[in-house]
Amino acid sequence: MAYTTINKSTDYFNTKLYSGQSGDLTVTGVGFEPSLTWIKHRNGGGSNVLTDAVRGVTKELITNNSNAETTSAEGLQAFLSDGFRVGDDHGDYNRTGRTYASWNWKANGAGSANTDGSINSIATSANATSGFSIVKYTGNGSTNQTIGHGLGTVPDFVIVKQTNTSRNWPTYSRAMGNGVTFLDITDGFASGYTNYFYPAGMTTTTFGISDNGNINESGGTYIAYVFSSRTGYSKFGKLTSNGSDDGTFTYTGFAPKWVMLKPSVTDGWSNWYIFDTTRKENLNDMPLYANLSTQEGYYGGSPATDYAQIDILSNGFKIRRGSGWGAGGSGRELIYMAFGQSLVGTNGVTAKAR
Repeated sequence: MAYTTINKSTDYFNTKLYSGQSGDLTVTGVGFEPSLTWIKHRNGGGSNVLTDAVRGVTKELITNNSNAETTSAEGLQAFLSDGFRVGDDHGDYNRTGRTYASWNWKANGAGSANTDGSINSIATSANATSGFSIVKYTGNGSTNQTIGHGLGTVPDFVIVKQTNTSRNWPTYSRAMGNGVTFLDITDGFASGYTNYFYPAGMTTTTFGISDNGNINESGGTYIAYVFSSRTGYSKFGKLTSNGSDDGTFTYTGFAPKWVMLKPSVTDGWSNWYIFDTTRKENLNDMPLYANLSTQEGYYGGSPATDYAQIDILSNGFKIRRGSGWGAGGSGRELIYMAFGQSLVGTNGVTAKAR
């Protein structure tokens, strides 16, 4: 049976497409004031640029490299009640002739300090309804530390980036257990890395980190994006591929609007594949990549449609073209994040497959 605790997913997550123009551009139609906006140039190469309300506007992080935070005056200049404003003639945000995808999440604005853990956050911006928070903290270099996330449920997915120097993006998946992978590179999930995340510290009030410099250097500043599943709206987990074009079905209990997949092994296809139904519905063969600057639907300079395709259904998704891309091969594990909309309200009606 599929139910939901969120009747309107677009109150908390929404994809908004737009075209660049000359001069500053106000993008509306998001449906709320974003706390995190991720922008990617679609019809050419360009960085994946992230701006959030905790670090502040014009503060840019890039998921396809390990660079420190930079200030981009012509980047995302303001979060607005129904969207955001970007500056003039910046290729990653707003340039004539370019098309862009923006993925937007709602937390709780700039947030405030949280003292639930052994490390007090500088600011925690939490939306317990949607299961998403943004946490800014300063590392202390010690093992087995905890930081408050404000969600009221155990985190399922955590992404961390050190902002004051060049570091990779450590990523935690509860479904995979103790270990780490990285949002900016193709390295697979490493189960033996116990000095990154601290699973025992993943509780209803805190997330746990250890003493690796990528996640907890003494005096280092960090931003963490913390997610917890919500019935009928979001799900985070793992799946096992079957190596077939009629691939593995993953049940989410809602119709996904955005899916990110990452094979847990390290090889030439172990990218972070992003699909959304705003760019293409149902049988989606137009991935973008969190770890690459390549254009939509391309990989390594060539169209990627022969090996990157998922079928997005009313209650989950199914991998297609299984023999050619990172989901290929029977028995391969992939981790995933999915956001979407249940076909039901809170009335207990079952969501049926398309």
